[in-house]
Amino acid sequence: MRVLLIGAGGYLGRFVADRLLADPAVQLTALGRGDDADVRFDLASGSPGALTRFLDAVHPQVVVNCAGATRGGARELTRHNTVAVATVCEALRRSGCGARLVQIGCGAEYGPSQPGSSTAEDAVPRPGGPYGVSKLAATELVLGSGLDAVVLRVFSPAGPGTPAGSPLGRLAEAMRRAMQAGDGELKLGGLGAQRDFVDVRDVARAVHAASLSAAQGVINIGSGRAVRLRDAAAILARVAGYGGALHELDAPPGAHLRPAIGHPRPDSDHAAPVAYPYPDGCGSWQQADVRTARDRLGWRPRINLEESLADIWMEAACRI
Repeated sequence: MRVLLIGAGGYLGRFVADRLLADPAVQLTALGRGDDADVRFDLASGSPGALTRFLDAVHPQVVVNCAGATRGGARELTRHNTVAVATVCEALRRSGCGARLVQIGCGAEYGPSQPGSSTAEDAVPRPGGPYGVSKLAATELVLGSGLDAVVLRVFSPAGPGTPAGSPLGRLAEAMRRAMQAGDGELKLGGLGAQRDFVDVRDVARAVHAASLSAAQGVINIGSGRAVRLRDAAAILARVAGYGGALHELDAPPGAHLRPAIGHPRPDSDHAAPVAYPYPDGCGSWQQADVRTARDRLGWRPRINLEESLADIWMEAACRI
């Protein structure tokens, strides 16, 4: 099976590439903006015609698009998340390759949801920020393209390679700094948010399964369980061996993480590091209904959050 992977150098793309390369039946070609790509091409500025000529030459059976931007202004997000996908769809329509498209969407397309609920694919999307809007527009382009296509709405990816600027990445970095400085307390913000974390390696398995399937439309990829960020912080402290106290900046006076982890060191001379709230525009709660992924892809998450956090911590602890 000839697969063209777009965005192989990104956070998710690296793991998707590893998963596809592990399949001896896959012949993989990587297209992207970086020097490590087999073919360099910028979807945000390149023409559909140029991409069509490349598709006709390579003749892939599956195109996987992991490319995109997660931060920046509305213009930048639109260019990299929406215009880029329009280029892919138009090139595939013009090409004679007849390739199937696997597009990586995100849970931020749904926006805030009711606490305690599980969001299914038929929920009306109401993104709460420009990132979710740009990704939702891309999904609508794919669904309206007439192509053989599936959109995997990935909720909150975690695990090795987690960007240092992401909420879990910042949490790990703040904890590393606190341990390095000998701080007996760590002040954290935004710990009340609850998110559905799914390991990047499980996401890669879902992409592989979607490439081989005939499923179309939107499919949620998550763990199916919302986890409060304060609980993730407690797990991270345990795997890191951090014995200090974790204090919530936005909690009621006197509130601490429960179960309590150690005690503040009263004689600390260092300002306690601070981590900041979740920036995805999804409010206080998000949890995926993942029954469609189970039924149509035969996919279930395998890696638990503790293992994902242990890998995040391993990388943070190795930073100098």
